[in-house]
Amino acid sequence: MGEALSGSGAPWRTDRAALLSRLAEPVEYDLAVVGGGATGLGVALDAATRGLRVALVEARDFAKGTSSRATKLIHGGVRYLAQGNFPLVREALRERQILLRNAPHLAQPLPFVVPAYHLGERPFYGTGLVLYDALAGKAGLGRTRWLDARATLARQPALRAQGLRGGIEYWDGQFDDARMAIALARTAAQAGALLLNYCAAVDFIREGGKVAGLRCEDAETGRSYGIRAKCVVNAAGIWVDAVRGLGRETPQAEPTVTFSQGAHIVVPRTFLPGDRAVLIPRTRDGRVLFALPWMGRTVIGTTDTPRPRVELEPRPLSAEVAFLLDEAGRYLARAPGIDDISSAWAGLRPLVRPGGFVSTKNISREHQVRIDGDGLVTVAGGKWTTYRAMAEDTVDACIAAGLLKTAKSSATADWPLVGAAPGRLRVADMPDIRGYGSEQEAVLALHGAQRDLGGGLTEAMVRFAARHEYARTVEDVLARRSRLLFLDARLARAVAAEVGRLLREETGADPCVEAFCGLAEAYLRWPEEVSSSGSTSFSR
Repeated sequence: MGEALSGSGAPWRTDRAALLSRLAEPVEYDLAVVGGGATGLGVALDAATRGLRVALVEARDFAKGTSSRATKLIHGGVRYLAQGNFPLVREALRERQILLRNAPHLAQPLPFVVPAYHLGERPFYGTGLVLYDALAGKAGLGRTRWLDARATLARQPALRAQGLRGGIEYWDGQFDDARMAIALARTAAQAGALLLNYCAAVDFIREGGKVAGLRCEDAETGRSYGIRAKCVVNAAGIWVDAVRGLGRETPQAEPTVTFSQGAHIVVPRTFLPGDRAVLIPRTRDGRVLFALPWMGRTVIGTTDTPRPRVELEPRPLSAEVAFLLDEAGRYLARAPGIDDISSAWAGLRPLVRPGGFVSTKNISREHQVRIDGDGLVTVAGGKWTTYRAMAEDTVDACIAAGLLKTAKSSATADWPLVGAAPGRLRVADMPDIRGYGSEQEAVLALHGAQRDLGGGLTEAMVRFAARHEYARTVEDVLARRSRLLFLDARLARAVAAEVGRLLREETGADPCVEAFCGLAEAYLRWPEEVSSSGSTSFSR
């Protein structure tokens, strides 16, 4: 059932026709999940590993939204120390350790250098980061070190030497967010869950005033399906309010989430050589700035810009790009410029509005779980690092409310994800964009398909994505099964046609090459501003 492994060690094909055939079967699921981002996939995995019958539908591709647009960090949240939110930091640090253990092929420890250029910064930052270590306890990744100016530059020579008073070195984690989501999907499928991307929830099945399932529509065929379920979880991320409003004649009185945008630019690795990241805890306007080594490039982010509405393809604003370049130039010995940017992207973070929920379970300020009067369960907020805890809390809340019946507790704290194998290359240093872990052998088993398409992408990887990773379009492959769009949008655009040809051979479906080329172009431009009507004016 699901994506069990064959005797040869190669994964069973994720055949879409077979998945749709299963969806059409007249069965009742224990749990139906709406949303294929980190939270929804985590819920599906948690429930399936408890022995529950699970179905999940995603309107677009898995991790299409926020879950593929993170800053690529798994961390306790240094910023929360200043707020005194120690329980949240402790929870995130515990989850950081679990994620590193369960997915060592996609997540690894990463050392950070925090430079100090002003009097008082070094003792202030150092004291906070020593506390960070203490909160981690046995889950710590490395000892925090106080550095003089010489030692700081030895660890990160990319920093500006003039005025440097010293620094602090501490440890957090880094991961490949989109590939982590795909691994979650495949692990849930392996545990028996039915998952479908490009299958949108369009309404709920209601009986006696209660939610008894959902109706969904396959984007490729237009066919409708009904999924009967004892419990329905809305884990749609930035779209949770839209899902809550399905089938209602009037919209919800108050939205439950608001949006904050994080913007990122990608420049050559030469701007940040070595294996250490840089953290600026407080920029001139009080925000946090990261410069990270990632897959042979340097990622610089993230700003924190309030956004008025949900967007399928959020874009970094011109002012955000200018801010990132300007701040990076203040701290790096070699300042990047506009022409150095190979890709620019943004993600919308769903933040729970104060008072927006009457919660049945409120584990932290980061995420909340609500059960409406009609039985619909909604989980909102949170972050990638704590996705597993959020999923566990959500399923526990469903059980506590009597919507699900199982004697099993969550097993995901010790459940390795598909592809996990010790001793993999660090994400920051990977020479290609593979990240397949122990499944390298399965990729290589596609004989005669090792032709290099560019950027480390091979024909075998494209065919593998179509056969075993639910990929349907060029964007699926170049944005999420590989990360080429996020690393080098020009190169991604250049290989799109050939990727599309291979996908059409594998799936028979339209790979949407032209649409992807337009998207890749947008990753090389950024709007001055987005109007209320959605129109934009671009700058480059």
